Amino acid sequence: MPNAFVHVELNTTDVDAAKAFYGKLFAWTLEDVPMGAGTYTMVKPGSGTGGGIMKHPMPGAPSAWLAYVQVDDIHAATAKARRMYIPVEYRF
Repeated sequence: MPNAFVHVELNTTDVDAAKAFYGKLFAWTLEDVPMGAGTYTMVKPGSGTGGGIMKHPMPGAPSAWLAYVQVDDIHAATAKARRMYIPVEYRF
């Protein structure tokens, strides 16, 4: 599949609750690894795209999933996205 999702990441306000919920729901294997002053939880689904769970880096912001997509050329992909989705008056 072109431009496959290669990593998904949850930035959450409650890491423990997210780990308990998603770990049980999807039977994920979760592994905590040190990351700077905190911890990053690696999500190992067994097959398919893996990811991670971490404390949201922006205090007060809601929890959100981020999806990372593989591209061959980031500059070309960014230019294409701008041409396709950004209204003319907002283009750089």
